[in-house]
Amino acid sequence: MNAMMKAAVFVEPGRIEVMDKKIPDVGPNDALVRITTTTICGTDVHILKGEYPVAKGLTVGHEPVGVIEKLGSAVVGYREGQRVIAGAICPNFNSYAAQDGAPSQDGSYLVPQGLCGCHGYKATAGWRFGNLIDGTQAEYVLVPDAQANLAPIPDGLTDEQVLMCPDIMSTGFKGAENANIRIGDTVVVFAQGPIGLCATAGARLLGATTIIAVDGNEHRLDVARKMGADATLNFKTCDVVDEVMKLTGGKGVDASIEALGTQATFASALRVLKPGGTLSSLGVYSEDLTIPLSAFAAGLGDHKINTALCPGGKERMRRLMNVVASGRVDLGLLVTHQYKLEDIVAAYELFSHQRDGVLKVAIKP
Repeated sequence: MNAMMKAAVFVEPGRIEVMDKKIPDVGPNDALVRITTTTICGTDVHILKGEYPVAKGLTVGHEPVGVIEKLGSAVVGYREGQRVIAGAICPNFNSYAAQDGAPSQDGSYLVPQGLCGCHGYKATAGWRFGNLIDGTQAEYVLVPDAQANLAPIPDGLTDEQVLMCPDIMSTGFKGAENANIRIGDTVVVFAQGPIGLCATAGARLLGATTIIAVDGNEHRLDVARKMGADATLNFKTCDVVDEVMKLTGGKGVDASIEALGTQATFASALRVLKPGGTLSSLGVYSEDLTIPLSAFAAGLGDHKINTALCPGGKERMRRLMNVVASGRVDLGLLVTHQYKLEDIVAAYELFSHQRDGVLKVAIKP
């Protein structure tokens, strides 16, 4: 193994470059994974633009598919050469936050450095790759707490089929789960990017019988229909709030899922929600939100607003790969482009500007 590897590094806002970095040393609880496929997420674009702060020099990316190169001495039940994924969220499942049911908010590993108090609770700290430790847009990534976070890939599944599991599928499905969907519900999903498309698929799996997909891109609305949408609305050609209220006979939807992260989509998601309904928020917001008073019924409408950072861990990954293997959802449709790691700057340019019908880009070291 060479001492150095290629990695996509955050240099400054507006600038990510491929650089040489040292291949990380493997501690007893770690695993070194050789990346075979990774991808670019909308959150990475927020990092590139400087809208979400990370340390300069950090390797970005948080969606790993690869092969175990080296195992730490305490990691059992895995073997070197085994194909694996790890969730974008890599908690320590021995932590207070994890045992309290909030593993995505686990910052226990920061406590020894004096960077986290309150028994290790820290919002978003379960997201380590490309946030607080070096990420996956590289030739190798070090997976912490590997015993709990590595998930073997079932035989017969390709990298592209499981590429959505570490983040996009987990996040989109969590949006549907957080929406408290029941059999027979009517659900609207605002924004049909990769996460919104997975939320649409998740809503169908959970039993929603009327799913309304909203976007301004007809290609994405076409894909939404393949993912389970029963009706599609293009916000460029109609008043979405009026149309949703017409489709629901004036009642409003049982659940709305916001998958973009803007004031406009958040407000619309609340305006179409029935009294007692649930708004499931998945967007990464870059400025303060304002809640429209009338839609919020002055705080008296029994509305529920749930936020989420996608769940991680090997059991979550196992379940998601089971869904893929069953054929109930084909997320390979979302992988529209492929680039080599050395060309990732061009891939960022394509993805951030949403050109050429791009949904997800497979990055191959």
